[in-house]
Amino acid sequence: MTEQAVITLEKVSFSYNDLPALEDVTLTVHERDFISIVGPNAGGKTTLLKLILGLLKPTSGTIRVFGQPPGKVRSRIGYMPQHASLDPLFPVSVLDVVLMGRLGNGKDLGFYRRADKEAAADALRNVELYEIRNCSFSDLSGGQRQRVLIARALVSDPELLLLDEPTANVDAVVETELYEILNKLNEKMTVALVTHDLGFVSRYVKSVACVNRRVVVHPTSEITGEMINEIYGCDVHMVRHDHRCSEEGHKWPNL
Repeated sequence: MTEQAVITLEKVSFSYNDLPALEDVTLTVHERDFISIVGPNAGGKTTLLKLILGLLKPTSGTIRVFGQPPGKVRSRIGYMPQHASLDPLFPVSVLDVVLMGRLGNGKDLGFYRRADKEAAADALRNVELYEIRNCSFSDLSGGQRQRVLIARALVSDPELLLLDEPTANVDAVVETELYEILNKLNEKMTVALVTHDLGFVSRYVKSVACVNRRVVVHPTSEITGEMINEIYGCDVHMVRHDHRCSEEGHKWPNL
């Protein structure tokens, strides 16, 4: 049985004030894929996510998500931005932050139905934070805050989850926990994430989109240090994360 295409870009280009950000991008992401988006700073990774979300419109080419223009299916997409516009010192509970993901369609802050609260509770269970739902968001660790923001993206029960550097500024232990959660979520939804640590995420993702104005997709097993050096235009620090990489002769970059 052929997997359904969730994301399809055909010959997509985008420019900021005549400065090219992405050029001639053709990309297909299938149902239940777990894809990592890597590349140098200013290479177009976040721009690619925003195009898929419909927050930006391509200069040329076509984009379809679930077979439709992105703006028409935004309710089916969960999104965790790189920089969440949420003051960590604002006196709000964990549950309240997650419920913000249910805002829209005229709903006012603080007026939630039982279904909204049940969805928020389920999202917190998915990221293993339900027990601290009434705690202040400002009291959480960096890793816990990231998990709350993932729950906020999950509360709309999306079929596609997009995350922009969800493991930024967390330590290795927390990073592993976050990827384990995403790996479990991938059992029921398509996941695409931007990351700078291909070595860490390589054991979880199924394919890698290398973005540097243009996009080339590889199965994870095909990525080599030489490919990454070519994308980034310089040598990068290489580490091995597990015995499988050593056995296969692969060296993974810690970017």
